[in-house]
Amino acid sequence: MAVPQRLVITGATGFIGSAVLTELARIRDARERGRSGPPRLSLRAVGRAAPEADGRADEWCQADLSEPGSLRGCCDGADVLVHLASRIGSDEEECAAVNVTGAAALMAEAQKAGVRRIVHLSTSAVYGQGPHRGIAVDAVVPAPLSPASRTRLAGEGPALAAGAVVLRPGLVIGSGDRWVVPALEQLLAATGALWGGGRALLSVVAVGDLARLIARLALGHGPEGGTVWHASHPVPVRAAELVGALTEWGVLPEVGEDVSEAECLERMAAAGCPVSPRQFRLVSQDHWYDSAPVWAAAGCSPGPGALACLDEAALWYREYLRRG
Repeated sequence: MAVPQRLVITGATGFIGSAVLTELARIRDARERGRSGPPRLSLRAVGRAAPEADGRADEWCQADLSEPGSLRGCCDGADVLVHLASRIGSDEEECAAVNVTGAAALMAEAQKAGVRRIVHLSTSAVYGQGPHRGIAVDAVVPAPLSPASRTRLAGEGPALAAGAVVLRPGLVIGSGDRWVVPALEQLLAATGALWGGGRALLSVVAVGDLARLIARLALGHGPEGGTVWHASHPVPVRAAELVGALTEWGVLPEVGEDVSEAECLERMAAAGCPVSPRQFRLVSQDHWYDSAPVWAAAGCSPGPGALACLDEAALWYREYLRRG
């Protein structure tokens, strides 16, 4: 019997990580049904809490990126590391413990174990304040503004040194998104308007499409390691289109007023909106990045676009926002 290809996945219980684990499990099960094809996959999830016992992961390794010693041996026997875990928050020290120190320790484990392929998830937020219009990787100097994005940029260093393919997606939407669409809902509730006519162009990707790309890269397709790639859908989406589609699906309230960014910021402050001005500008100004190269390099179709996923995600969003 052929030796299985062993993949280690961090962040498997998170928003993006769960989607990637599902996609890899689908590929594994398809290979099992066609035994004459490629070698079977063995999926090892690494994290603080085990994913649901639903058959997606073949084994579970309990470890905490904020405690580097707990990672010892997590990559032993593995061929591929897919690092999707990160800390997103306002505490610089906590973010650094996971996104920098933890990432470096994990990469050291991968190198010690002889892992041949690494995919590392970062974010386009490392570029900081826009507007950014169709830029290539590092066409502007990264200037992250938040603890999460600063430490995620710093965490790219040890990943690249270990030979990782580093991905920087923009806004990721779909079932499980607790950041992008909830923030839009808070903005609309505070402003009652669409900022600047919603003309801003945004890099957006559906979580399922991003998961397909990551899985394909993990299985050896596409670019060599030690490289950075933008990983959104190649076609940017206007803010008005995103809000309009979510409104049509009953996720966001309908707004008819169109006011300036400055007026929106004033209304946000008056309403005590939890979305910061920095976060607001991510959707009120152009923030889109040339993402076509990675899909071409991986030989992976980007699909019809992020808005096409909303028929599947709308129910999840409605229930999540209602609970909030």
